[in-house]
Amino acid sequence: MDSEELFERIEKKEDLHTEFKEYLPSNEDLAKEIVAFANTDGGQIIIGVSDEGEIVGVSNPDEVLRRVDDVAYNRCEPPITVLPETVKVGNRHVIVINVPKGDQRPYRTSSGFFYIRSANRVRRASREELLRLFQATESIFYDEIEIAKASFDDIDIDYFEEFMERFYGFRPEGDQIFNYLKNLKTITENRKPTLAGLLFFGINPQSYLPYVKITAAYIPGEDISVPPADKKDFEGKIPEMLEKLMQYLRIYLREEHRIKSLEPEVYPEIPEEAVREAIVNAVAHRDYTVRAPIRVFIFRDKIEFHSPGKLPNSVTIESIKIGGAHVLRNPTIYNLLSKMGLVTDLGSGVMRIIRLVKEHVGKDVELKETETEFIVVIPRR
Repeated sequence: MDSEELFERIEKKEDLHTEFKEYLPSNEDLAKEIVAFANTDGGQIIIGVSDEGEIVGVSNPDEVLRRVDDVAYNRCEPPITVLPETVKVGNRHVIVINVPKGDQRPYRTSSGFFYIRSANRVRRASREELLRLFQATESIFYDEIEIAKASFDDIDIDYFEEFMERFYGFRPEGDQIFNYLKNLKTITENRKPTLAGLLFFGINPQSYLPYVKITAAYIPGEDISVPPADKKDFEGKIPEMLEKLMQYLRIYLREEHRIKSLEPEVYPEIPEEAVREAIVNAVAHRDYTVRAPIRVFIFRDKIEFHSPGKLPNSVTIESIKIGGAHVLRNPTIYNLLSKMGLVTDLGSGVMRIIRLVKEHVGKDVELKETETEFIVVIPRR
């Protein structure tokens, strides 16, 4: 960075990726800043600039650089590699600490605290944010987390036995039931259901996970400014929610009847396979740390599938479109859906939706990402 770039950066003021420090902060505060940037999206700590953007400089640049290196290595866990540089403005020196987005997130200070960057400030990470950080680096999978308040009695054993018989070819008995539940990562060693276990085999999953449901609405307009004419919440086990939603969608999706060989054949306006793929993908890949339901809006001109959470780490909309993204956020849920024949291990679900809709509707599927959701928009005829 040169002085011209520094002035441009100062003019933009503090934000998610930039922090001004008039003086070198204490070791603990500096570690907090470095950890927060590494845990979030990377950024720059600029030392020698006041909050108002005035360049005051640092009196001993070499000492500052030594302190920064020491704090990044010895007071951040795991150690963080930062790239400090000195920028000279007139007779004053400004230190710019470049902190990359960390590959070993989440990081914490040597005091044991995890921090993230939010807008232009640093704050402690919440439990959900911390789980999300672990999940992003695949240090932990949230669907394998045990639900502490639930117990083995919350598992629908009859349903589990029927599931095993139908999709695995045998019906477990006695001790086999616990062993297979554990091997499938749907229950823990201490007989606590995991999130995936409750969602697939729980008697009443929403009693512990009320936000894990599908909310669907029929809106006789082209955006949500029009009040819904019909709205329903679908709860229960994942297979039950999927089937109930498909029944609901069939009510509002038009069908064309064509006579062929003296018998009428039904042609839905959108291939059912594409619609099913969209909702199964939402269930399989949503972020379960976000306490919000999957939302499905049926408009006059389109259907929108809103899945809570941003795309998993390293996945982009472009990589999804070309089939180059297959990162499993919820491997246990995904594997159970795969056993049911609802997903493949190819990461080609969205590509299939795009192809089917283009062939049958003649329009393009739209993929969008916001700060809180991933959205698939399927156009109607």
